[in-house]
Amino acid sequence: MDTINVPRHVAIIMDGNGRWAKKRKLPRSFGHKAGASRVQEIIETSGNMGIEVLSLYAFSTENWKRPEKEVENIMGLLRHYLKNNSNDLRDNGIRLNILGKIEDLPLDLQEELKIALSKTENNDKMILNIALNYGGQDEILRACQKTMEDFLQQGKDPSSLEAEDFEKNLDTQGQPMVDLLIRPSGEFRLSNFLLYQCAYAEFWFSDILWPDFSKEEYLKALEDFSKRQRRFGGI
Repeated sequence: MDTINVPRHVAIIMDGNGRWAKKRKLPRSFGHKAGASRVQEIIETSGNMGIEVLSLYAFSTENWKRPEKEVENIMGLLRHYLKNNSNDLRDNGIRLNILGKIEDLPLDLQEELKIALSKTENNDKMILNIALNYGGQDEILRACQKTMEDFLQQGKDPSSLEAEDFEKNLDTQGQPMVDLLIRPSGEFRLSNFLLYQCAYAEFWFSDILWPDFSKEEYLKALEDFSKRQRRFGGI
């Protein structure tokens, strides 16, 4: 591939695991397992391409509505990933960051997350955001609450509020805004993912279900992004 203009921040809604399994007359758990196996290749490709931030939507605040067995399966896959890949993340210069409220997750998963966060906290090659128990509206509400607390404690006038005051309380504090939002599986919506950060993101949709979303398909999305003209409201 020729040299391309790589986005600084790529966000991916990993969608289609259940439909992938259904097409094969398999339990949904097989789809989630197949989807989880796709993650490492995308992370490695992102790091090799020089992407600064990769955000993956793993489990939303709305996903708790799914059957209990399916939720348990997803949590188990997350535990397995962290136990088996946190050292690789550390050794490859990738810093893990969690988007969402981890305090509502199972305690053993919280502990695995804390271990992985500690192992990778000094890395600076790429940030890997994993969205767990995450919702964009919830993140904005939490950031608003924290910003209000800061202003009250510091005796600041609310009319002096600047974007930086708010953005430092987002789960993506200090990170660039999303440049490219990728959603496989044929759906055309944000699904409450990084609503503030996607203000000027380019969108790329694919009919391919997430477990079949290969490195080659990912590179197509990056190449397509490279050809777009971004005006950010200008001419």
